[in-house]
Amino acid sequence: MRFLSIYKTAERTAPPSQEEMATMGKLVEEGFKAGWLVATEGCLPSKLGARVRSSSGKQTVTDGPFTESKELVAGFAILKVNSKEEAIELTRKFLQVAGDGECELRQIYEVDTCASAAAKA
Repeated sequence: MRFLSIYKTAERTAPPSQEEMATMGKLVEEGFKAGWLVATEGCLPSKLGARVRSSSGKQTVTDGPFTESKELVAGFAILKVNSKEEAIELTRKFLQVAGDGECELRQIYEVDTCASAAAKA
């Protein structure tokens, strides 16, 4: 099974230090080698982004920065694990390296997973 881990934290005004990059790089390398990390990326500052919303058939675009948000998506990872509990443990390990913030874990839709769940119902 796969989980999407969405990392949210207060927006940083400075890039990560070399030490922070090296520590995170070590964890990422370990994850890829062990096979539990499928993909991961960090996000650039919100001032370089935009929000596109749709409501009642009307779309609006708001350019960053998003100063009204206390926490923003700072990055994501796709984890390949055997259980939700394993995804939680790996996410705890990530947060020990990343520092303050939170990760939202969402299981990714897979045809086999949904077919198995439907058969059990």
